[in-house]
Amino acid sequence: MSMTRRGFSAAVAAAAFAPHIGRAQSQTLRIGVLNDQSGPYRDDGGPTSAICTRQAVAEFAASGFNVEVVVADHQNKPDVGAGIARRWFDQDGVDVIVDVPTSSVALAVASVCTEKNKVMLNNGAATTDLTGAQCSPNIVHWTYDTYMLAKSTGGAMVKAGGDSWFFITADYVFGQQLQRDTSGFVEAAGGKILGSVKYPFPATTDFSGLLVQAQASGAKVLGLANSGGDTINCIKQAREFGLMPKMKVAGMLMYNSNVRAIGLDIAQGLLLTESYYWDLNDRTRAFNERVKPKTPNQWPNMVQAGCYASTLHYLKAVSAVGIGVAKTSGKDVVARMKAMPTDDDCFGQGMIRADGRKIHPSYLLQAKTPAESHGSWDCLKLVATTPADEAFRPMNQGGCAMLKT
Repeated sequence: MSMTRRGFSAAVAAAAFAPHIGRAQSQTLRIGVLNDQSGPYRDDGGPTSAICTRQAVAEFAASGFNVEVVVADHQNKPDVGAGIARRWFDQDGVDVIVDVPTSSVALAVASVCTEKNKVMLNNGAATTDLTGAQCSPNIVHWTYDTYMLAKSTGGAMVKAGGDSWFFITADYVFGQQLQRDTSGFVEAAGGKILGSVKYPFPATTDFSGLLVQAQASGAKVLGLANSGGDTINCIKQAREFGLMPKMKVAGMLMYNSNVRAIGLDIAQGLLLTESYYWDLNDRTRAFNERVKPKTPNQWPNMVQAGCYASTLHYLKAVSAVGIGVAKTSGKDVVARMKAMPTDDDCFGQGMIRADGRKIHPSYLLQAKTPAESHGSWDCLKLVATTPADEAFRPMNQGGCAMLKT
């Protein structure tokens, strides 16, 4: 498969991974990993998401069909993402798309998946619309969303005395929803929003002017409704300009890899929420040991672990319904995924709700001090756990139309 950056994507050439599972068959299941391979979200998903997807394929023990994995870069552009999805479905025989960070891209790709009756296993996007206003029988939203992040991190900051906030927000669906959801939890707890400023994504690298506005607001908490390289740059620049520790910084979507990139000397004490962390328990440590030789410089975060877990559960469902059904009807595969309990080393036992929302606990984590760390990837410690039945927005509050039919 071949895609050019000037054409449908900056597509990382379709990297085929085709272990023969059981005896060779004429039909091949094709999994497309679609994400940011070269921009600000590269380390949040990127090549490691593809590695984790291939890990699931390699571990899948059922027999009867072949599996290939292809990869492309959507450049954080909805039109590029939708174009790749159409090409994959119409020309390249792709059956399921995995990852898809950047909420605006995810919504565009989800629409194509629904139209073509294919499957989207979303791990990288945070928009709750995927299980709300734009829910679909073809979509599973696996890893996290803005409601989960806002409830866990935002709620914890208010409880710790951070009752006045100023937001720096990436100006697209994800940032807007994250600011909205966090503001709701802050205000419900008696806090106040003193202001906010939005910036063009992904075209911004200098946040100095925005940080000056945040400092002038007098807010106790700087809420960063962004992610990836933008969050890293904001925190580093906030330290340079003297905002820390005058203002507490809430990185509303951060990962262990971001904390490591910032450095514990700067990041120590920051709170963040993930649904997977490599050192949570014996099962997460076992998964990390299996995959880290393939990605030694980028241990998986919750998004990348989600690509592994969702792909593994998808393959179990395909094995149950048969590859002929899987290649014909994505809805039928998703229905079987919902009917089967989930269980994997990254997220443990769980389930997928009727609206497509995967349910599991969320974990409030705190960046360690340099003295507490025992290695370069030992960056976080567990502060609190939100149970699975409380971590995500209640299904009856989402407005998912397919629940009414």
